Parts: sequence; C-alpha cells; structure tokens
Amino acid sequence: MHTLGTYDLMVLAVGAICFGFYLLIKGGDWAIDGAIYFAEKAGMSKLFVGATILAFGTSIPELFASVNANLSGFPGIALGNVIGSNIANILLVLGATAIIYPVVCKPKEILADVSMMILASIALYFSMQLDIITRSMGIGMFAVLVCFVVYQYRASLQSSTDTAFNMDPQQVEAQEQEAATLGSSRNAILMLLFGFGALAVGSELLVKGAVTIGTAIGVPEAIIGITVVAFGTSLPELATCIIAAAKKHTDMLVGNIIGSNVFNILSIVGITAMIKPISVDPALTGISLWVMAGSAAFIAAWLLAGLTLRRPLGVILVMAYVGFIGIQYV
Repeated sequence: MHTLGTYDLMVLAVGAICFGFYLLIKGGDWAIDGAIYFAEKAGMSKLFVGATILAFGTSIPELFASVNANLSGFPGIALGNVIGSNIANILLVLGATAIIYPVVCKPKEILADVSMMILASIALYFSMQLDIITRSMGIGMFAVLVCFVVYQYRASLQSSTDTAFNMDPQQVEAQEQEAATLGSSRNAILMLLFGFGALAVGSELLVKGAVTIGTAIGVPEAIIGITVVAFGTSLPELATCIIAAAKKHTDMLVGNIIGSNVFNILSIVGITAMIKPISVDPALTGISLWVMAGSAAFIAAWLLAGLTLRRPLGVILVMAYVGFIGIQYV
C-alpha cells in the first residue's frame, strides 16, 4: 500500500484547512440567516435565538469531542476542551468580533444570560474540586439548563413585543428583506441545518489539518490537543459571530458567545457526565480554570456596565488569548 510522503500530507492538510475555513464562513452565514428568520416569524428576540439555537448548534463540535474523549478514556481532554473553548469564546471570538465591529448591548437584556454564565462557571469550579463529576451532577447541570431555556423563551416573547414598538423603520425593512430571501420555514430549517452541518464539518477539517501539520513539524500531540482542539471547536462560534458582526446583529452575537459558554458547561459537561462520570485531571484546576473564570467575570462586568466593546479592547483580548496559548506551550 502506497504511503503518503511528508510533502503530500502537508498539501492535503493545507487543503483541508482552506476548505474548512470556507465551510465555516458559509456555515456561519447560513446559520445566521436561518436563525434570524425564525426569530422574526416566532416573535423571539435575536438575543434569545443567539443564546439558545445558535449557541447549541455551534457547541456541537465541543459536545462530540468531549463525549468521545471521555468514552475513550481521556477525561482530561473532555474537560480541557470545555475550559479551553470557554476561554477562546471570550478572549478570541469576542475580541476578534470587536475588532471588526463595536459590540454593545443593553445590560437589562443580558442580565439573566450573564448571571447564568457566572453561576455555571462557579458550579464547574466547585465540581472539579471533588475530583470527579458524577452522573447525578451531570443530570443536575442539564436540568438547570432546561429550566433556564424555558424561562428565557417566555421572557423573550415579551421582550420582542416591546422592542417591535421601538424599532427604527430602516431596521424593520432590513429584517423583512432578510426574512424574504428565505421565503418559507422549510427553507429556513434547511438553511439552519446546512449551516450547522457546515460548521461541524468545517471545524473538523480545520482541526485535522492543523494536527497533521503540527505532527509533521514535531509539535507534541498533547500540546496540539490542549490548544488546537479547544481552538478548533470554538471556530463555529468565531465564524457565526464574525458574520453576525458584519450584518450588525450584535445582540445575536453576544447571545451566541454567552450562550455557548453556558451550554459548554451545563450541556456538554452535563451530558458527558450523564453518559460516563468524568474524572478530573489535577492539571486542569490550575491556571486554565482561573483564566476561564477571570475572563468570564471581566466580560460580564464590562457588558453589565453598559460599556461598548471597541477595537482597542478587542485587540487586547486577542493578544491575551495568544499569550495564554503561548504559556501552554512553555
């Protein structure tokens, strides 16, 4: 059987990375359009759609990676993926988005989501101090998530009704044009499903390509897993948020980032622990866990203060993420 040489592997890896980026861009565009359509037709706020439908859809790669890792006997990767993805969501995704377009939202509208993100982070911190996350703890996490989503859905219906009376005519016209391009709920469902599918496949191709190149140039596999896997599974959030920023739907992108962090903990850790209890690797209770908690607390305080996330801070956040990755390699 013919074995591919290093050059051939590098070419295929670069091709996978390029095609992965293309799928992420297209998938993010499709997912945003489908989500906007349902938000308009169902009378739901874009913040709610971003924090639930988009957040769960873009968290699919993390779910697959964590469940498979835990079942394969690598619980450290399962939890490390969640912690690393939450860090990437705030420092990298939100930072990169702010570089493209200023991020601002109304504190009252995000209070519940931000509060749940902080509470979920605290719950994960204390759960990890017990050395194992049991099935009962996983069930509890997932039950809290279900209750929270139901509460947010009811609140979003009233919020969207109130917002409709205060919208600028140009905003109404723009939203009607976006909804009209899809034509029907069937098209919107297909757009949403194709978008999520493209995001999942695109992130997988990008991660596989990066791992192949890293291995070829001699980067240890463990380091690739800690950094590349967490980064790769956060790419769907990055793609959808950048597209949302380009379309100026900042409320949806904030909901997607905060919602993804909530889903990563309550849904991914919860479901993974329900399937098989997760043993806690002591290495994950150090700087990584504190960076996750610190970045969540910082962005929560910033947004709740009603401050706009502009380009300078976005650059600082991205640089902080690069520094965090550099520390992992050191």
